[in-house]
Amino acid sequence: MGTNPLAAEAAADRRAHLQLNPSRYNRRVRHRYAAVAALTFCTIPSRTLHSDDAVKITVAARAIQPGELVVLSIATPAAVERLHVRAFARDAAAFSVGPQSWRALIGIDLDVAAGVHVVTVESESAARSARTTYELRVRPHAFATRRLSVDEAFVNPPASTEARIQQEAAVLQRIWKTPAAERLWSGVFVRPVPGEAVSRFGTRSVFNGQARNPHSGADFMSPSGTPIHAPNGGRVRLARELYFSGNTVVIDHGLGVFSLLAHLSAIDVQEGAAVAADQIVGRVGATGRVTGPHLHWAVRVCDARVDPLSVLALLGPGGRSVIP
Repeated sequence: MGTNPLAAEAAADRRAHLQLNPSRYNRRVRHRYAAVAALTFCTIPSRTLHSDDAVKITVAARAIQPGELVVLSIATPAAVERLHVRAFARDAAAFSVGPQSWRALIGIDLDVAAGVHVVTVESESAARSARTTYELRVRPHAFATRRLSVDEAFVNPPASTEARIQQEAAVLQRIWKTPAAERLWSGVFVRPVPGEAVSRFGTRSVFNGQARNPHSGADFMSPSGTPIHAPNGGRVRLARELYFSGNTVVIDHGLGVFSLLAHLSAIDVQEGAAVAADQIVGRVGATGRVTGPHLHWAVRVCDARVDPLSVLALLGPGGRSVIP
């Protein structure tokens, strides 16, 4: 009989958690804060179509790699009415934070190839329009791969569920493509549950020689029934059971930023409801295709899959890019 991959992963996570001792814990805490302190904050040289333009663009990120969030701070020489940012063939979440100050959130999707990618910033005012471009150099990221021999039932769902799975995938795709046009979040993003993530974002799984989708979120081991808090304000776009993720809540934070919270034992919000930052939206559980209670938190930024921990590093408590 094969190994249950979900049980094996959960057991490994539990062993790693239980084996921590104070000295190892302190090293991990120091390493985590060092990683936050090592965030990249640099001014990127820009090229504009007008020599008298002085658009200043500052980039903040943990790393310029697939799966990371990038925050642009854009200062314009004069007030502009609209500003449009585009990268990786996607519109970025751009918004004003002052008369001559804008921010834009760019997600580098898991599948973005390493190399030079052009970012464009177009501004419009009553007096003129301007277009600025610069090059974002994405470094490669070697995500971990796990190869397991498992029971066939854990590789391919029953044929009878195929229509349901496809329908639910289509529902999620419609949500990602139709975000709220305005920013619904403010201030810091918070952890939905206490504790550290115990899974690696972007891990590739190969079951019985068949490649599966990469892990596109962060898993937090928490007891069943633990309250789950909204990472930030927004509107509930989905609150129902799905085949793979069980009881699931999707929060639209606006401008293409979404949080997906999965495997809940209970859902405490309704679709269409507005939620405030830190509001309880459900409880930790083990619903869907899992073998033990935990919370799976995934983040989309303009349809790019990004590591939620990169969001916390930049926009969480203590983050240097927190947006008022």
